[in-house]
Amino acid sequence: MSTPINKTMGFVEWLLLILLAIIWGGSFFFIKVILTELQPFTIVLGRVSIAAIVLNLMVRLSGYRMPSDLRTWGTFLFMGLLNNLIPFSLITLGQTQISSSLASILNATTPVWTVLLAHFLTVDERLNKNRFGGVLFGLIGVVFMIGWDALGGLGINILAQLAVIGAAISYGFAGIYGKRFKNIPPIVTATGQITSTAILAIPITLIVDKPWSYSMPGMNVWGAMLGLALLSTALAYIIYFRLLTTAGATNLLLVTFLVPVSAILLGTIILGEQLFLRHVLGMLMIGLSLAAIDGRVLILFRRNKT
Repeated sequence: MSTPINKTMGFVEWLLLILLAIIWGGSFFFIKVILTELQPFTIVLGRVSIAAIVLNLMVRLSGYRMPSDLRTWGTFLFMGLLNNLIPFSLITLGQTQISSSLASILNATTPVWTVLLAHFLTVDERLNKNRFGGVLFGLIGVVFMIGWDALGGLGINILAQLAVIGAAISYGFAGIYGKRFKNIPPIVTATGQITSTAILAIPITLIVDKPWSYSMPGMNVWGAMLGLALLSTALAYIIYFRLLTTAGATNLLLVTFLVPVSAILLGTIILGEQLFLRHVLGMLMIGLSLAAIDGRVLILFRRNKT
């Protein structure tokens, strides 16, 4: 029996969503560090290859078995294309020309695309006023929190910006397509997807980047690569597929609103960076948008009025 998709997320789903946001919050930072010495496709290959090795070991140790039929691996391959190879490559390419702040704002358009795509491509995630209004309000909150000056580069390096928007659209399609894996354990789906991505990335990296022609990267780059592979990829996608089975694509991809929040809070707590009023106001706007999309607060408010 398939797991029902909860349009209103429970405590566990919200907890996992926040954890996923914290994990993905560091990915833009990791990529910027690695880009100082490695090329975009080499980063993608390193990220998914390390994650694939770790995930396959975890599957074995957990007592699960990977599927052996070609049809399932075909779906893993297509999911890897939509959810990893295309967006990872586009975001990494985009960040060679635009700032991490602008990239995270453009990436935060993911729920907008997901809401629109889910309305036309699914029967259980139809568009409504609360959901669409909440998504737009959340996007404004992200821009407000990061700072309107981050939009100063909007229109410059337009191809790089379109690349990140393309990644956001690809994530939206992937969230909807990934619902077909609801009867497969999340760790198995994550492993199949990441392994397939590694296979797809090998020939592209060898042809385009020619990684053997570059010198060995420093320890800071290796550290960032391990963080990107183990945290922002392997662990992140186990949580991702766990959430997708119960929360649905639209709710899951609200994580892109929370990623800038986690990045700013981590910078304040760990690096001692200053927390400005716009950060707090932006976080409040994102909180209100998530409450509107979740719907329970509005239902309670209407009941109290009547």
